[in-house]
This record gives sequence, structure tokens and C-alpha cells, in this order.
Amino acid sequence: MEVVSLQWPHETNEPDQIMIRAIIFDFNGVIADDETPHLRCFQQALAEHDLSLTKDDYYGTYQGMDERTCATALLTMRDGACDRDLLQAMMDRKATLFREYTAVHKPALFPGVVEFVTRATAGFRLAIASGGRREQIEEALRGTLIERSFAVIVSADDCAVGKPDPAMYRHTLKLLNAREPRPPLVTAGECLVVEDSLAGIQSAKAAGMAVLALATTYPAEKLGEADHILPSLEGITPEAVLRVIAANRPPKPRRTNSGR
Repeated sequence: MEVVSLQWPHETNEPDQIMIRAIIFDFNGVIADDETPHLRCFQQALAEHDLSLTKDDYYGTYQGMDERTCATALLTMRDGACDRDLLQAMMDRKATLFREYTAVHKPALFPGVVEFVTRATAGFRLAIASGGRREQIEEALRGTLIERSFAVIVSADDCAVGKPDPAMYRHTLKLLNAREPRPPLVTAGECLVVEDSLAGIQSAKAAGMAVLALATTYPAEKLGEADHILPSLEGITPEAVLRVIAANRPPKPRRTNSGR
């Protein structure tokens, strides 16, 4: 995609132009390049409780669901129900394994992320909505140039229902408006979500938000429900993304004077 210099989309008076006031990022596979170690640690935690999960199943059958939702499905399939204590034990074990791994191998941020987020801070409210744990998100951001760029971070610790349910994105928007209650409040239709999985795309869409998908985890052909798809954020500006999404979305119905 060729990127050109564009004015901020929400500064235009074009009648069909999309207005975006907030950008909400998924984290794993969007900001941090850490999907592979997350999966390996998850697989080990499951194996210790006699559950197996192949890479193909995780990225196919379970379509990038957050780990809690995926583990719940696996336990229910095996036992006929999900034992909440067992589920929590697996989630805690996985977190420990990942903490030990990242103590030695800190996940890198994807190319272009720092530049995109830094530019976006000038015109948008920014948030993270991730199925990962808060400590993992904060550790990955610690010491980076975008460590304090996000007004709100919502993690699996804050929302019991994972993607593809829209609860996480709705909760994130609620917190954004509570943190910075500048009138008028941001609506779902004024949010752009940046995602890398089908479950995440479906979650954001069900919440009424526009979606930019990054083909960093799944091939582009599996992300077709998004408003636009890019290979990454490298060399990309928020202005260019929003202009393309606006061009691809159907125009809003024009009002008439028919009285209807």
C-alpha cells in the first residue's frame, strides 16, 4: 500500500467521510510479536493437565480465541463441563511459563508500531483491548517509546468474557469515556480497532466498530470480515488507513426532505 500525506480524516467536511475519534489495539500479534511463545507456553500448560492443542487447531478450529475461552472449550469437550478451579490453575501455570520465558526473551514490538502509535496520539484517544494478562502487556511495553501512550488497557484480568464476544470492546469504550469524559462521548461507530484474528474482528464488529486487520498471524484471506487488511503497520500512517477504510465502507444514507 502506498502511503501519502493526508489530512486528519475527522477534520474534513465530506458528507460520507468516516469519523474516528479513538483507536483500540489488540496486543498479541498486533503490537507485540509474541504469538508463538504464547502458544507454546499455553500448549505446555494444557499438556500438564492431559489436554492437547495443535497449532493448526488453535489457529483453525479455535480461530485465535483468547486462551481462557479456548481452554474452557477444551475442558468442556473432554469432561462435559468446565471445572473453574482447574481452568484457573491452567491459566496461572501458563502465565508462569510465559513470565519465565520473557524474563530471558523479551518480545519485540512489530516494525512500524511505535511510529504509528506515536503519530496517532496527536489526534485520537488510544486503548488496548487484549485477551492477554495485564502484567504481560505492561512488561512488553515497559521501556518502549509507547509505554504511556494508551489511556486505557483492558486485559483478560478485567473482562471475564473473551473474544469473539463483543464485551471486551464495549468495556474498553466505556472506560475510555470514563477516563476522558470530553463531550460528546465517543461512540462505537467512532472507534477503529486494529486486530489480527477472526475472533477479534468478530468481537469488534459485534460491538459496532470499524476494523483494520493485520495479516501478522493469519493469512489475509482469513480476515475478510475486516474493513481493510494490511500486512503490517510498517510505513503506514493513521490518516492513510482511515481514508482507505472510509472509501471502502458503504456511504451513509443521505437525508431527504420527504418528511419520512
